Formats: sequence, structure tokens, C-alpha cells
Amino acid sequence: MSPVDRSEDPEPSERFPAGLLFVPVRSGPTGCTARFFRTPLGGRTAVGFTSAAKLTATLGTDQARIRLSEPALRALAAPLGVTALTVDPPFSAPSADRTAATARERENSWRRWHPQHVGALRVTGAAAVVACLNLLIG
Repeated sequence: MSPVDRSEDPEPSERFPAGLLFVPVRSGPTGCTARFFRTPLGGRTAVGFTSAAKLTATLGTDQARIRLSEPALRALAAPLGVTALTVDPPFSAPSADRTAATARERENSWRRWHPQHVGALRVTGAAAVVACLNLLIG
């Protein structure tokens, strides 16, 4: 076997520390929680940025953040099964439009039904029960 020359390896097999990272977080009932993202292939990944400007350019000005070291971020993500770490991702998909989803839920909600429709369903259901009882009683 020939010795492995690591100087020409395009992706080194050893992980090197990225230093302090700006990690996007979201607020929760118990404080801040690190945000995890999806890779283009659907895998989960922890994300860190080397500068606040890069985080703001990618995720916007309203994104909350904390400073964590790369080993601390990996240790935080490991119990959740997240082993990948992406440093300085070039872009992110826009967040889901929750207002449109909420409006659709309200439109399809039973509270939006007309009272006559609810009454008709009750009468129809009661008639079906009476018909079944008539068949059983004879």
C-alpha cells in the first residue's frame, strides 16, 4: 500500500474546530433553543455562522442568536441525532407562511359552519338513530 498524501485531499477527514460561532436560536417556554435546519437532501444539520453579518444576510435581521463554540454546538445537537454541522451556509429557504395556513384552518373550521347546517346534521343524525331503533324494536 502506498502512504496517503493528505496535502491533496479535497476534503480532510479530520474535523477542525471552527471557533466561536453565531448560532440561530428561537425562544421557547424554557428559554432559547438552537434552531436546526435541513440539508438539500433532507438530513438535519446544526448551523453556525462565523460572523453576525453572515447570519443576518442569510436569515434576516430579526433572527435571535447566541455564541457557541463548535464542540458545544455538536454536543448540543448530538442527543437529538443531529451529527452534521454546516458553517456559513450560503442561503436558506424562506420560512413557512403561517398566516396563510392559519387562515385556511379557520375557513375549514367547524366554527365557521352556518347554524342551519349544523341543525340539519343534528336532525339527520337523530332521524338515523330513530330509524335504527325502529328496526331493532320491530
